[in-house]
Amino acid sequence: MSSSSPTPSLRRRSSLKDYFSSSIPRLPSLRSRRSNASISSVNHERKDSSSSYAPYAVHNQAMAPAILRDANATSKLLECILETPGGKRSLARLARTCKAFKEPVLDILWRDLETFVPLLTLFPNTLLKRARRPALGLAKNPEGDDWERLLAYGERVRSISYVEAFNTLSQSVFPVFEACPGEFLLPNLTTLTWKAETTTGLNFCRAYLSPKLHTFTLEMGVRAPKINDFLDEVMSRTQLVNFSFTLHSNLPENFVEKVRTNNKFEKLAIMAPGALAARVGKWASSLPLLKTIALDLSNTSSRAVEGFFAEVGTGSGYSTPESTGRDSGVFSGEDDIDFTDVRKSIVRLTSDGPRHSAFPQLTQINLTGEAANIATFLRHITSPLSQIELAIEDPPLLADWHDLCALLGNHFGTTLQAVRINATGAARFNELVRSTSRAGDVQLQHLPLTHLGPLPYLYRFEIELPESAVFYNNDLAHLAKMCPNLEVARLCGQVRFAPQFGPPPLTLEGIIPLTSACPKLHTLAVVVHALGGHDETFRVREHSSRSLMRLNVGHSWIKDPLATAILLSHIAPHLETLRWFAQANRAGAVEKHAETWQRVQTFLPQLQKMRLIERSLMPKPVVIEPPKKASKEVDATPQVVHRGTTVKPDYADESAQIESPEMVEEEVQVVPETSEMEIDATPVCVEVEVGAVPEVVEQSVEAIKDVEDKAIDAIELQVTPTTPIVDPLPTHTIPPLLTSFVPSINGIVSLPFRAVRVYTYYLSLPLRYMFSFGTPLMPALSDYASNMQEPKSPASAGENATSEKPMSPMPDFTLPENGSNAAAMPRPTSDASVTTVGH
Repeated sequence: MSSSSPTPSLRRRSSLKDYFSSSIPRLPSLRSRRSNASISSVNHERKDSSSSYAPYAVHNQAMAPAILRDANATSKLLECILETPGGKRSLARLARTCKAFKEPVLDILWRDLETFVPLLTLFPNTLLKRARRPALGLAKNPEGDDWERLLAYGERVRSISYVEAFNTLSQSVFPVFEACPGEFLLPNLTTLTWKAETTTGLNFCRAYLSPKLHTFTLEMGVRAPKINDFLDEVMSRTQLVNFSFTLHSNLPENFVEKVRTNNKFEKLAIMAPGALAARVGKWASSLPLLKTIALDLSNTSSRAVEGFFAEVGTGSGYSTPESTGRDSGVFSGEDDIDFTDVRKSIVRLTSDGPRHSAFPQLTQINLTGEAANIATFLRHITSPLSQIELAIEDPPLLADWHDLCALLGNHFGTTLQAVRINATGAARFNELVRSTSRAGDVQLQHLPLTHLGPLPYLYRFEIELPESAVFYNNDLAHLAKMCPNLEVARLCGQVRFAPQFGPPPLTLEGIIPLTSACPKLHTLAVVVHALGGHDETFRVREHSSRSLMRLNVGHSWIKDPLATAILLSHIAPHLETLRWFAQANRAGAVEKHAETWQRVQTFLPQLQKMRLIERSLMPKPVVIEPPKKASKEVDATPQVVHRGTTVKPDYADESAQIESPEMVEEEVQVVPETSEMEIDATPVCVEVEVGAVPEVVEQSVEAIKDVEDKAIDAIELQVTPTTPIVDPLPTHTIPPLLTSFVPSINGIVSLPFRAVRVYTYYLSLPLRYMFSFGTPLMPALSDYASNMQEPKSPASAGENATSEKPMSPMPDFTLPENGSNAAAMPRPTSDASVTTVGH
């Protein structure tokens, strides 16, 4: 037995290939079979020309696979393969393997190009400077048949891009492309993306402006001196439907006049300073087919956003000086007050105010900027928007975010279907700098969703912000209540919570409102803190979702893998895909959490299977079927009968005699009753006597006239009380009155005075001169005093008779010798005013 050769066995064979090759007789190769078949076919034709037999190798396989019979189904299948990882490599292998798939696969692979480098590889290698680096350009120009392959594949290209800033392609190839034998190098090109930095790079784009081009994305740097001429050529040579224009310098003044010739725009994107001008807003709102608009509201104010609608809907009452500007035109200057915050507060309070009827056919809008400016812009839109894509500054102000959330539900709740909120380029750049530097992690901010309005038709809701990424359980509960038809929900699924700031506040049980209230939810991406479930959660079967198929937990925290797997099997028993960020493919991932989620994925399928088996054994709930209904048709055409009726009214004549009323005249005599009465009106008089004796004070004044000097001397005032003596008859006569004026007493005062000599006829002795102060007499009294004679006393008329003499016009004064401050008194012969002293 040892000498004999061992029997062949499977164990002793190196592989199955050797086993089958030894047991099955080897067939000739395809080339040998093809040659032998051809010889045998010739021999058969010679032997028996009537025989129709031919070997299998010589059949022409003209029948295509079943999938290729429908071109749309084939295209969808190939596109799905292209989107998978390594899809281009798989399609290339499929095209090299099967001739039936060659043409549709090549159409898919060459349909969208990100650069011109693949076109250079179609030239022969002898023309390239370096065959393995075609981007370096050509060593010599192509001639004749060198263009054949490039022109054949150029017909497959539908979209191509060029970015001058990347500098991945030598600009020397563009003059070569312009010298192609055909009219256009890419005759079927429909989408062109051109980002130039210089005028030379912009001019290379002219060769690809074909009539079939309907989507053009142009981005130009600050050096664009001939941009107006280029816009004229673009509008004249193409019939654009989608136009995106990005300019890092100010928008040309005549931009509207350049693009006004084309009114077939369906998608318009303008990213340049000055894009919010009133003339641009008026032109954009007048486009009848515009359905998508994209604007950049960064680095601007609410006043500029409102100015975009200044000339839209003229006469609506909204474009007034109070609403469109902060300056009234009076006392305006550089230091005027900015009422932006005040106006924003007023807009929040009066959000239901008048709005413009701008963009009536608009369905999709893309806005970039602060949340306040975006809310101001959306408040003017009245069209039924279905998709909104926003790029906001992160983190947004809390009040502005609340206004934006309420605005989405109040203004577009009945039509909105998809909402995507991302961060602006500046916010993403700042996050990249923080993640790559040693600055450390930043504290994440809460982004509340409780102010979101009702959105019954929303099926996609995505938020991806670097800092505002904290959600609570009540936020997801409110989202599930407002969006019952939600299908895809992504809430910052890529954010990472640093260990020093603690775990995410959203728990795994917090997604239960979405799984129970949203029956169509199939994709969910959130970062949670996976904890075990409570007993009350497992008792409610309605928490389970039959539609949730894909769950991405990102950098979620987890402790117990078994408890998490049990809770997931209850919440999503039909879950097919569970993803998280492992340490190998994500910077900053925690290895412990990644390993724990791997264990959850291991436990979950068995738990789901057991969960479904247990539920299948449970008695099914009694379902009351609705009564069966049968559709029947009934002819409900009413029968119409036309009938005519003659209507003739009866007339009756009646007359009535009306006589004038009888008039009666009557007279009535009215005499008032009178009566006479007499009244004694004699007044009653009563005589009353009162004895009044006045108190008398005697004063004496000595006046000496100084004839030589005619000076006024002071008079010593002497007051001597005397007892009045009753005399029935007067004994003295009344001298003339004397009025004098004292110029000055010791240089202090000047006072007018009167000195009066009073005689009584019932006293035996006369009273001395009475001294009084007062104003000078009127001229009439002074004349009367000058003509008046001194009366004689009845008692001594004969004895002391004095002769009449005129009074001196100026009174004489005598100053007291002792130098006292007594007031100066006039002499008796001077004029004086009369002072009557009663008794």
